[in-house]
Amino acid sequence: MKLWKSLAGVLILLVSLMFAQPSLASSDQPAYTKNPDYIEVTETLNSLLKAESGQTQAEGYTPEELQKKIAELELQKYALETGVNWGQCRNETGKKLAVYGPRRKKSDLSYDKGLYFLANGQTTQDEWDCEGVYLPTFVRATYISTASGQPQNLAGGVALKIIDGTELVVKTNPDTGAVELNVPPAKVFKAGEVNWFIPNVSQALIDSQLPNAPTNGND
Repeated sequence: MKLWKSLAGVLILLVSLMFAQPSLASSDQPAYTKNPDYIEVTETLNSLLKAESGQTQAEGYTPEELQKKIAELELQKYALETGVNWGQCRNETGKKLAVYGPRRKKSDLSYDKGLYFLANGQTTQDEWDCEGVYLPTFVRATYISTASGQPQNLAGGVALKIIDGTELVVKTNPDTGAVELNVPPAKVFKAGEVNWFIPNVSQALIDSQLPNAPTNGND
């Protein structure tokens, strides 16, 4: 009788281990693999690597632009793999800057991201995830494309998303008055294309708001 109980116990243990192995394997995956930015960067990189090897076509890229874009994505992927799961924004525009970050816990708004206001000369707080910035209506922005090396222009009234692990610095060109970005935006969203609050307001209205974005405090 005792022998049968022992065998039954061993059998139950073996069955439990069989079912536990898949769950243990999934828990071994690094946390960054669940980051939406990491998933998107990896998928885009894999697609362009296939194009580079001739398996598929990469529309809109010359061979040189394709290599530069792959290098950019590889760097972003590496940054995300180091565990940096937040972005940072610095305002050097001479005016207030509207930035996107984690939604306020007590907010009753249904948007996925919160809109905050960052004073001139300030940098968002370390480990507080700045997701991007809002470009006001009638404001023009420029950045250098990493693929072509040529300046690109953006019209206002849009949200500019950055990838986690990115340090975005926003300045104003004193000669043209255009807003300049040190890195290209990962995505450009118009109102209705993403569940972010993307208003149709001027820089003057942004300037009238009190700064409320978390900052490092020593800028």
